[in-house]
Amino acid sequence: MTEFCVALGAFLAAHLIPASRGLRARLILLMGRTAYLAAYSILSLALLGWLIVAAQRAGTVWLWDPAPWQWHVPFVAMPAATFLLVAGLMAANPLSISLRGGTDPGPITAVTRHPVLWGFLIWAATHIPPNGTVVALLLFGAMALFSLLGFILLDLKARKRLGPERWRELAAGTSILPFAALLSGRARWNALRPLVLPALIAVAVYVWFMLQGYALLIGPDPLAGLAAMG
Repeated sequence: MTEFCVALGAFLAAHLIPASRGLRARLILLMGRTAYLAAYSILSLALLGWLIVAAQRAGTVWLWDPAPWQWHVPFVAMPAATFLLVAGLMAANPLSISLRGGTDPGPITAVTRHPVLWGFLIWAATHIPPNGTVVALLLFGAMALFSLLGFILLDLKARKRLGPERWRELAAGTSILPFAALLSGRARWNALRPLVLPALIAVAVYVWFMLQGYALLIGPDPLAGLAAMG
């Protein structure tokens, strides 16, 4: 349990680096942008691998008994989470997390201005019910809280970087709560047409992860678990 807590703390601390403009700027100045991105990606993957191994090594203390319905929660929710992650990373988004540069928000921001954070939040929250151990609750609970905190931190960061007027201009067509801007008329539904490609990619990623990726990267076969509890 000690190793798991240290690994979880290190993983969360490492993901505070991009949120700190001063620290991130100093690292980029010292290493160069390309080297910084490469080093940060390697660090994140290494810490994630350590966290998974530490979680598997930690003692199992059950807080509640598993039930069949609990296994269906992530299966129903994860396609949406995968889509938000893929679409969020592919689209330009000066208001939040993205792998693509650009000064104007991409189409996914019509759904929510923090799609990547929502993807992580859905992933974390929906994996709590079927994993009723102390380690799972600490892991997924911390990830969920970290995502919720990110809504506030990224809004503050973007407002400071873009300036209040530009931030309000860009944020006017989007919302934190998914679909709120579309339902209120501040964003148009036809803006979602370019999301067909990210949706197809998300479907492919989800199917691969269910059939092979989960067992390859994490261990237990989720389909076998679902069949056993069904």
